[in-house]
Amino acid sequence: MENTPLWAELGKHWKLVALRGVAALVFGVLTLLSPALALTVLVLFWGAYALVDGAFALIAAFNMRSDGQFNWPLALVGVIGVAAGLVAFFWPQLTAIGLLLIIAGWALAMGIFQIVAAIRLRKSIQNEWWMILSGAISVLFGVLMIANPGAGALAVVWVIGAYAVFFGVLLVMLALRLRKTSTLKA
Repeated sequence: MENTPLWAELGKHWKLVALRGVAALVFGVLTLLSPALALTVLVLFWGAYALVDGAFALIAAFNMRSDGQFNWPLALVGVIGVAAGLVAFFWPQLTAIGLLLIIAGWALAMGIFQIVAAIRLRKSIQNEWWMILSGAISVLFGVLMIANPGAGALAVVWVIGAYAVFFGVLLVMLALRLRKTSTLKA
């Protein structure tokens, strides 16, 4: 297996990938355990998750400089996450449709960047299809939420929770693989 600079950088920072996965899992499980939460509480839960995920993505982007090049896609994901989280905190009265569209846009951006990263890493990792699958599911999730924003709130809560759990598991799996296969220690 070829060890590219991007894979080596990801390997050095596998703990940040794991923290993103744990944050997604916590958000997903809390959402699934409390499906009757008021939409305002869901907005705040999601806002906290988006802030944490965005902050970890920004930290990783600033720490992951390969050949002096800044990791702009990951930084953009981080900025989008932090911005979406701040919007959720400062305007929790957002309507369900507004929240769904924010989450949908975030999922679309996240999915596209994951697919791009998987394609860039295809020579460095085995089973890159996991990252492609995760990205494709994120894109599909975003498209479905845009196509049907008026769906029932309870169904949306379940979908959001299940998505976050799935995404979190995939990020934790990726982090464990990075830790196991990286020749560089974090």
